[in-house]
Amino acid sequence: MKTVYVAGHKGMVGSAIVRQLARRDDINLIVRTRKELDLTSQSDVMCFFSENKIDEVYLAAAKVGGIHANDTYPADFIYENLIIETNIIHSAHQHDVKKLLFLGSSCIYPKHAEQPLCEDSLLTGKLEETNEAYAIAKIAGIKLCESFNKQYGRDYRSIMPTNLYGPNDNFHPNNSHVIPALLRRFHEAVVNHQSQVIAWGSGKPMREFLHVEDMANASIFVMELEKARYDDVVEPMLSHINVGTGEDCSVKELVHTIAKVTGFDGEIIWDTSKPDGTPRKLMDVSRLSKLGWQYGIKLEDGLRSTYDWFLNNQQNFRK
Repeated sequence: MKTVYVAGHKGMVGSAIVRQLARRDDINLIVRTRKELDLTSQSDVMCFFSENKIDEVYLAAAKVGGIHANDTYPADFIYENLIIETNIIHSAHQHDVKKLLFLGSSCIYPKHAEQPLCEDSLLTGKLEETNEAYAIAKIAGIKLCESFNKQYGRDYRSIMPTNLYGPNDNFHPNNSHVIPALLRRFHEAVVNHQSQVIAWGSGKPMREFLHVEDMANASIFVMELEKARYDDVVEPMLSHINVGTGEDCSVKELVHTIAKVTGFDGEIIWDTSKPDGTPRKLMDVSRLSKLGWQYGIKLEDGLRSTYDWFLNNQQNFRK
């Protein structure tokens, strides 16, 4: 039986990984809350690894937020993410952890990178300004893994997901991502008997979305691949691979699907004074597909299950 530590087990992705690993009888699962382990403390993290013989680490712990939060608190985002990933990856190496999986973000790629976004476009251009601090921290995590692989022969891998959604997402009205923000907005419109909902932009941009249960499944799949098989597709000593559906939809399609899921039958007003953002953001998932993984949850089905989760937990989203 192997001992597996999931850092960030309360977050959206970490909790999904824990749910899937907990079903297995060949894994001794270790988690720690923030009160039990301060991941920003190098000494605390080092002590944790010295007290627990850990075989594998899923590094899903991070400070995350939407565009507004990233743009408003860049110092917090770059500092906390750098120190968390540095503490965990270095401590894992110091205590001979054989395998580690670092979870990144598609924002690591240049703002004007060619679509769909492929792994080789990393560091080929300028980043999106609003989340540059977060992206740089995530790039540093990738390079930490690569560096330990190169210098010490570690097997530390990284996966870069597309836009994620699902249970345990952040439904804050100002600091959440597009799907939870829209689900909440349309839900409140239905509850308050509103005849209209305002959506930002033209609805023309294309976006890709992956359910968090698929992300967790892909994480475990990539972690448990034989090294020879992984290195056959991903360049030896390098660590990152894209995770997504390889399919996208327009924001307008997304909005109308969310209206359907929430039961809103009023008018949708498009506020074209608001910016559209990047015209398209789609991940090239050919490497992961070549390794044998495909997503399983269709967007509408995933939105319905996420909305059901929100309804069952909405007492936590009053503010």
